[in-house]
Amino acid sequence: MNTKQLEGKWNQAKGKLKQKYAKLTDNDLTYVEGKFDEMLGRIQEKTGKTKEELKKEIDKY
Repeated sequence: MNTKQLEGKWNQAKGKLKQKYAKLTDNDLTYVEGKFDEMLGRIQEKTGKTKEELKKEIDKY
C-alpha cells in the first residue's frame, strides 16, 4: 500500500484506533500532509507497535 492509499483510509481508521488504544488523543491522530511518518511515530510511542505493524493495522480498516 502506498502513502496516498494509506492517507485515504486514515479517516476510517482514526475512530477504531482511538477505541482500541485509549491512550491516543486527537492530537496524536491529527494527520497533516507531509507529516504522516511523524504521526505514526507518536502513535508508535504510545502503543509500542512498530510503524509496519501500525500500517498493517490501518490497512485493515
